[in-house]
Amino acid sequence: MDRSRVAPIPVLSECSDQELDAVAEVASELEFDEGDTLMAEGDFGHSLFLLESGSADVFVHGEKVREVEPGEVIGEVAVLSSGRRTASVIATSPVKVIALFKRDVWHLERDAPEAAERIHAAIDAHVGSSHSDD
Repeated sequence: MDRSRVAPIPVLSECSDQELDAVAEVASELEFDEGDTLMAEGDFGHSLFLLESGSADVFVHGEKVREVEPGEVIGEVAVLSSGRRTASVIATSPVKVIALFKRDVWHLERDAPEAAERIHAAIDAHVGSSHSDD
């Protein structure tokens, strides 16, 4: 994947080209149709997603808590902290995500520490809020 795909994601926007290249090297692309489940509450979380296009609703215990839009990070709580998905995320339009698997995040901690730190900061933002979204 080219760095131009990950550079617009707000959590990574201030990273150096070298850091963006490291993220792009380990990232993969996934696409979902409207109505697809991106992640299900209670499942083990093996990857986090950087939402590139589309939108999705976040549900906790079956109740919609918010909508996610392009540029947002989802799934990071399970990958970086709890291991299990704390919410379900359902596509409300066709969705394209940039996926980072747990092992990829570990590689980034070594090869792109600034990018890894920014991804970790995303979990702090979600854990500190009343809504979880992964």
